[in-house]
Amino acid sequence: MAYDEELANRIREQLGPERGVEEKRMFGGLAFLINGNMAVAVSGQGGVLVRVPPAETEELLGRAHVSPMVMAGREARGWLRVDAAGVKTKRQLQPWVSRGVDYARSLKPK
Repeated sequence: MAYDEELANRIREQLGPERGVEEKRMFGGLAFLINGNMAVAVSGQGGVLVRVPPAETEELLGRAHVSPMVMAGREARGWLRVDAAGVKTKRQLQPWVSRGVDYARSLKPK
C-alpha cells in the first residue's frame, strides 16, 4: 500500500516554518527528519509513526488510536503508530507532529 499523499501534504504544511527538515522514503512510507533524526512518518499501512521520548511510550499508548510501532516482530520503544482515524483533522495531527519534532530536535544532529 502506498502512503497517503494528502496526509504527507498536511504534515509538510505543519513543518513549513521548521528548519532542517528533510523528507526520505522509508519503510514503505515517507519519513520527515529534523537535522537527520526521524521525527514523524506517513505510514504505508495508514496513519503516522511518531518518535517520542521512550519514557513517555507507555503513557501515550493509553490514548485512542495509538499502538506500539512493531518492526520485524518487535516493538520499537520510543515509536508509536497513530491510526488514520487519530489524525483525520489538523487538531488531531498537529500535537503528534509537534511531539515528534520536539523529540527529534532534542537529539544530536546527524
